[in-house]
Amino acid sequence: MPSFARAFLVALIVAALEAFGTISLPSPALADSALAALVAKPVSLPDMALGSANAPVTIVEYSSLTCPHCADFSANVFPMLQSKYIDTGKIRFISREFPLEIKAAGASMLARCAGNGDAQKYFDATAMLFKQQQALIEHTTDTLKAIGGKFGMSADAVEACEKDNALLDKLKADQDFAYDQLKVDATPTFFINGERVKGSMSFEEFEKKLAPLLKR
Repeated sequence: MPSFARAFLVALIVAALEAFGTISLPSPALADSALAALVAKPVSLPDMALGSANAPVTIVEYSSLTCPHCADFSANVFPMLQSKYIDTGKIRFISREFPLEIKAAGASMLARCAGNGDAQKYFDATAMLFKQQQALIEHTTDTLKAIGGKFGMSADAVEACEKDNALLDKLKADQDFAYDQLKVDATPTFFINGERVKGSMSFEEFEKKLAPLLKR
């Protein structure tokens, strides 16, 4: 049965069962709770996180290192979020990769290798990559080697990182999970205590979202 026909049949069955009162759809609160649980689910690669694990608000960002809106967030919004909320224990911020094309995937792999499990180094590497985004797009190999060098990686180490198929497979698995389960299909996408927010936001827009959550 074609997928559209199957979906249509499922919709008809749901409608019929609802009409007879035999089932009920989840409430928005339950739906949000389920989404929050999915966002919190461990992924293939270790989460790169800054801020207290006990912070009342957790923000998860899915970004691509060749996405201009993500670069703008990194340069103009994230530093203010970090100084006002992350460093003060109010927000735990998690960065996850959602590369939109092969150059972004290579850059994400470099950031993982440069960080070597250290979240602050990982964030430092992604910040450098965002700042040199145009060079990354136009002169990918040279840019990756230059930034890797700032973290003590030799040209051979950068090349080995880019050829790490196990790392690439984990990157792809996490991206597939985000797309299939969390409905991430654009960057940046944020989850603020489980609530999905697509697209770029100003610092002021973030604060409006954060205010009610921090009052609880």
